Amino acid sequence: MNGSRFTAWLDGNPAFAPLAQPIFRMLWLTWIASHISMWMSDVAAAWLMTSLHPSPLWVAAVQAAATMPVFVLGLASGALADLLDRRRLLLFTQCWLAVVAVLMVLVLGAGRMSAELLIVLTFANGIGLALRWPVYSAIVPELVSRAQLPAAMGLNGIAMNTSRIVGPLAAGMIIAYAGSQYVFLLNAILAIVSAIALLAWKRPPKVTVLPGERFIGAIRVGLRFVRESTHFRPLLIRVGIFFFHTTSTIALLPLLARDLRGPDPHAFAMIMAALGAGAIVAVLLLPRFRTRWSANQLVRDATLLQAAAVAGIALSPWYGLTLVLMGLNGMAWLAAANSMSVSAQLSLPDWVRARGMAVFQITVMGGTAIGALVWGQIASMTDVRTSILVSALSSVLILVLVRNYAVEPAPPDEVDRVVREERPSAVDVPADAGPVVVTIEYRIDPARRDEFLTLMEETRRSRLRQGAMSWELLRRSDDPAVYTEMMVDETWVDHLRHFERTTSADVDLRDRRRALHLGPGQPRVTRSIGQRLRVRPD
Repeated sequence: MNGSRFTAWLDGNPAFAPLAQPIFRMLWLTWIASHISMWMSDVAAAWLMTSLHPSPLWVAAVQAAATMPVFVLGLASGALADLLDRRRLLLFTQCWLAVVAVLMVLVLGAGRMSAELLIVLTFANGIGLALRWPVYSAIVPELVSRAQLPAAMGLNGIAMNTSRIVGPLAAGMIIAYAGSQYVFLLNAILAIVSAIALLAWKRPPKVTVLPGERFIGAIRVGLRFVRESTHFRPLLIRVGIFFFHTTSTIALLPLLARDLRGPDPHAFAMIMAALGAGAIVAVLLLPRFRTRWSANQLVRDATLLQAAAVAGIALSPWYGLTLVLMGLNGMAWLAAANSMSVSAQLSLPDWVRARGMAVFQITVMGGTAIGALVWGQIASMTDVRTSILVSALSSVLILVLVRNYAVEPAPPDEVDRVVREERPSAVDVPADAGPVVVTIEYRIDPARRDEFLTLMEETRRSRLRQGAMSWELLRRSDDPAVYTEMMVDETWVDHLRHFERTTSADVDLRDRRRALHLGPGQPRVTRSIGQRLRVRPD
């Protein structure tokens, strides 16, 4: 199949259409290599721990150490991905992962590996993953349209779950015939090859007339956006609960594999491969599912199927049946996780996307890490199968309790930026001058007071999502029909950023506020800048 026919075939298959874009295709192949390395490392570390310290809690601690860095560093890495050149940051993460893999090889080759050192090095590898994930998540929407984003996320799911098959199988074969250190050596090679591929990508620079945000301020603004987003916040609750429960089978899988087939790394790898195969099948079916069911329905039904499959795994005495159930588990897991990930991407504007997805990933990894420790502790107190069964039953119970937390994405008018022509006039105002206090005065018909207050609640959330430090609504004591909206920005340049972050929904909100104003002309806007006093000694 020549290049033009291949591109035409991609364009005619919605699930694969994003691959027609060369840059996305290159990054996608890099993503596959990165995930193969990740799964190989996870399998090798978990299997190695069964020899160094075979208690359920220590084996589960490997999973916790791999995911905890994302929980601890995720928001900082998201801020870096929004502030720095994303291509260079992605290159740095690949080099970090290569260095950690080489250290693993050297320690194992010297025969100095211990359970404690394995946890430390696994945590160091997790730092690279924590830095890499928000960068890649923020890059994907740059390369594809909103309509193609679900397909792009589905392809990422294929990459992740293909690697879930290839990685464990390759790791199992290498461990069996050569040794764990060669798994980490191959990881180092793949990381270096991926870095070389990224050097060929010439990402266009981000165009803005404003200086970049400051690191701490960027983190604070990202958290404020998440807190005030009516679509993103409930999604995080569902994500955390889902991954808290689904980690039970992954964290305890080495011990379950030993229970079924003894100390055979091939059995462990095959069970992991079955999970990945099921996930790939789900990716191919998801475009059809999305035409029939909403994101809420997909997540609900997939969670129920996943719980049923996990309960079956806990009760299954046969290796073959466990493989089938792991395939169903992978299908359900991918359908739910992909639906929530797409909703998260579609609910975030570009200027805060990496920070938002970092919070999303913090929630994923935090739920995973805490779940691994909880289910590992329950397995220590009871046994592996009981712990997995409890996780399945608990996920169904919690699903009933959180059924009103929606996972639908935000509509495009709340995400897509529009150009605002008006700009505040100022004379010789330094970019770092502040704080900036903005007041807007409205005169409101008392009969429409409740309508106005409801509108101002929407306004409060919008202003804070855009980065305002604080917001208040004041009412005149001598004239109850006059209201003053007051918001505070840290600096003048932070105030100017509001004009680069305006969405269609914000414009509509502004027009509705103005429609309620009774005074002549538009509501009066005043901007005041903090003035430092010259303090003289007495």
